[in-house]
Amino acid sequence: MKQIFLPKYPEISVLVRHSARARRLSLRISSLDGKVTLSGPPRVPEKEYLAFVTAKQDWIAQNLSSMPQQMAVVQGGQIAIAGQMHAITTGAHRGVRVDDGVVSVGRAAKSTGAAIKGFLKVQARDALARSSDHYAAQLGVRYSSLVLRDTRSRWGSCSSQGQLMYSWRLIMAPPEILNYVAAHEVAHLVEMNHSDAFWSVVRDIYPDYATARMWLRKRGAELHRYDFDA
Repeated sequence: MKQIFLPKYPEISVLVRHSARARRLSLRISSLDGKVTLSGPPRVPEKEYLAFVTAKQDWIAQNLSSMPQQMAVVQGGQIAIAGQMHAITTGAHRGVRVDDGVVSVGRAAKSTGAAIKGFLKVQARDALARSSDHYAAQLGVRYSSLVLRDTRSRWGSCSSQGQLMYSWRLIMAPPEILNYVAAHEVAHLVEMNHSDAFWSVVRDIYPDYATARMWLRKRGAELHRYDFDA
C-alpha cells in the first residue's frame, strides 16, 4: 500500500489501496479514526491517483477538520471514563486509581497510556459481563463467552455459537450506552438478525434504545480519538 501526501496539506496522508474489484477511484474517510483511503483498480496509472486526490484535497481537509481531534493519553491530559472527563495525573502508588474526576497513574508505570488502557480493559470486561448477565437472565438465555477487542466498524457482535464480542472502548461512554450495546448483542441470542422481532426483544429489555443508538451515531467516534500509544 502506498501513501500520498496532499500537495496543499502535506500533513494529511492518503492510503492508496488497489483492488481488482474496484471499477473506479473512490475516497473514504473513516469516521472513527480519520484515516483517508483511496481505492481503485490496479491498472489505473499512479498519476491519475495523484490527480484525483489533488482535486479532492480541499474536501478532504474540510471533512477532517470537522472530526473530533485525537487526544494523547498522557500526563496532564484528559480522558473520559463512564461518560465523565477525568484529569490524568501521577501518584505515589502502584497501578491506576480513579477518584473524583482524576485518574492517577503510579510513577512506576513505563507508559501512562498503556497503564490506563490496561485498567480500562479490566473495567470494561467487568461492566460488560455484569450487563450481559443481567439481560441474558431477563431473556432466559446464555452466552458461551465474552471477548473484548478494539473494533473499528462495530461496537459489538454475537456469533451463532453465542460468543459476545464488545469494544472495550465502551467503558469510556456513559453507562447507559454500554448497557444498550450489551442488551443489543444479548438480544441476538434470541433473534440472530435485525428484523422487527429482534428490535421487539431489544425494546423489552432496553426500552429507550433509540436514544442510545443516536448517541453512538453522533458521538461514538469520540471514543476512538484517544491515542494510548502516544
